[in-house]
Amino acid sequence: MTTLPDKTTAMEQAVAAIPDGATVMLGGFGVPGTPFTLIHELVRQGKRGLTVIKNDANEQGMGVDHLLAAGLVEKLITTHIGLNPRAVAMFNAGELEVEFCAQGILAERVRAGGAGLSGILTDIGMETELARGKQVVEVDGRPALLERALRADAALIHADRADAFGNLAYAATARNFNPMMAMAANLVIAEAERVLPLGGLTPDQVHTPGAFVDRVVELQSISEEYGVVRR
Repeated sequence: MTTLPDKTTAMEQAVAAIPDGATVMLGGFGVPGTPFTLIHELVRQGKRGLTVIKNDANEQGMGVDHLLAAGLVEKLITTHIGLNPRAVAMFNAGELEVEFCAQGILAERVRAGGAGLSGILTDIGMETELARGKQVVEVDGRPALLERALRADAALIHADRADAFGNLAYAATARNFNPMMAMAANLVIAEAERVLPLGGLTPDQVHTPGAFVDRVVELQSISEEYGVVRR
């Protein structure tokens, strides 16, 4: 009988596997689902030259902003930065490269990466700044943009519950970018508010199967950043 591996790992050891210069996906939509503790560990370890893929740049003093303040991010692939004055200032000063995507397109590019596709075709963004430098192809007599799939060296995600094998369950709207990012990275590290024994999650409670998760970190405490949204 095969025994499933225990993937629980110390925070420091899990994040240490991410090299400088890595492309890192961060789950979350604003606050819900954002792996704030793993982000703090990235900052503590000083991982530099990062390309960060996230729906937003968080607000100042939260999440991605800590990475920006520490000068660890070279490029941000995101849908908007308007809630973070630091991100806006760095972008305008040429200190941060930003690739903007419509939110649905960002989600679909990540999903395509997880599905093993090279990209997607869409008419969203045609004849706008979002189309600059992108390949245009013709489909059924209509032009479409080729949006390339996104994959990452690592994905950091936040779960409400996990088991030791890495099966994950998300709470409410935290089930946003996390499931698809868990499928689109070479190394997937999940922080979980609770880690249960194997079998602690019934099959219909599992949102991300453990086959996609490499390391599970149990949170010892929840910072104020998570408390911005009360469940």
